[in-house]
Amino acid sequence: MTSTKDEVSRAGRREWVGLAVLALPALLASLELTVTHLALPSIAADLRPSGSELLWIVDIYAFLLAGSLITMGALGDRIGRRRLLLGGAAVYGVASVLAAYSVNPAMLIGTRALMGIAGSTLMPSVVSLVASMFKDERQRGVAIGIVIASVSGGTAIGPLVGGWLLDNFWWGSVFLVGVPVMAALLVAGPRLLPEYRAPGSRPLDPVSAALSLAAILPVVYGLKQIAADGFAWRLIGAIAAGLILGLVFLRRQRRLADPMVDLALFASRAFSASAIALALAIFVLWGVTYAVAQLLQLAHGLDPLTAGLWTAPSAAGTIAGSLLAPRLAQRFAPGGVIAAGLVLAVAGFVVLTQVGPLWLLVTGTIVISAGLAPTMALATNLMIGAAPAERAGGAAAISSTAPQLGGALGIALLGSLITAVYRDRLGHDTELTREALGSAAAQEAFTTGFQVSAGVSAVLLLVTAAGAVRFLPR
Repeated sequence: MTSTKDEVSRAGRREWVGLAVLALPALLASLELTVTHLALPSIAADLRPSGSELLWIVDIYAFLLAGSLITMGALGDRIGRRRLLLGGAAVYGVASVLAAYSVNPAMLIGTRALMGIAGSTLMPSVVSLVASMFKDERQRGVAIGIVIASVSGGTAIGPLVGGWLLDNFWWGSVFLVGVPVMAALLVAGPRLLPEYRAPGSRPLDPVSAALSLAAILPVVYGLKQIAADGFAWRLIGAIAAGLILGLVFLRRQRRLADPMVDLALFASRAFSASAIALALAIFVLWGVTYAVAQLLQLAHGLDPLTAGLWTAPSAAGTIAGSLLAPRLAQRFAPGGVIAAGLVLAVAGFVVLTQVGPLWLLVTGTIVISAGLAPTMALATNLMIGAAPAERAGGAAAISSTAPQLGGALGIALLGSLITAVYRDRLGHDTELTREALGSAAAQEAFTTGFQVSAGVSAVLLLVTAAGAVRFLPR
């Protein structure tokens, strides 16, 4: 017979309906980036930004989002996770309207920066609220799987929604997509979502907040620029400066009585191994997503929208894997499920090493996404489960930051590998542009680079799978 304690610990209908509310900002998180990329040509034609301004319109959002995650996760533990989520949603909605009606590039860059800061409140709050609402480990695993599937759903529908809006309305309409989502969250959130605030927490340390932003921003900037422009010492310097500031940040956390990041979390093998596995999974996922987009546009000559439609089916693999993994983890060890998924992803990368027709490319990406999804869902659940309840916000922020850094590193390193192979095969310094790939030799060189990066990713995942079996819960 089920005890009263067990009955209390299990979530009921209210929590599951609340999860549907939390899925909205999770879906928006990935949808927003997709539709913004599609709108760039229209923005360029209307606002006439310079080349650097056009880059900042896209990048400022991602930079401030990544740089603010740690701070927002810690802030949610202190002021209340629901309060942070709803406050961030309100600011995000207002910033979205301002972005939609921007009259010059500077205004759009500024509003995009505000959207990035507001967006950094969403995923840490969503994941930490899931931890508060679903005390039962199995239920929490299913709930986090649904959140991960929602993020992938945004990736899948992004090209469709963005393409339809741009065909029928002006470019600002893509920024208004988030307004009804945030309005629904603000209406339903106070009724369905519980509030949680860590007992006895102290005010946020402003020096730590500044250090975390100053450490992450140059690292993400350097990695993204290396992926776009190639190796440069100034970019290596930016990454090195970020890493040094990161060490200063960590040393400060050791001395604080109530740190933003509790380094004791990493003493848990489940937490640290899950964080590494999660970062490596996103490393290869973002790397292959970037590489496939390049392959479709440069070697196959597709426009960005058509290329996005060809890559959208891979989200189906992530959705299926995210929803199936928690159920498998109820019957088998989480470490074993993650390892099996990684081996499945290896098979997908093997398919990409033989890439030829587009259907084969799509098949490979679907298999890869399905194989990596268990890592995203189960590793996040293991990290949240390993953290004390009062540190769930901080743990959720780490689980959101690790993929951001791993993904940026994957784009930079795997993208640089493709470029290096491409240039080596051609024997001279040739840029990766559609014009440069006009010859059959150039297309073959680029395809070879793509295949080499797929092979490297497969080897890395095999090593990660062995580590999952060794270090994750059995």
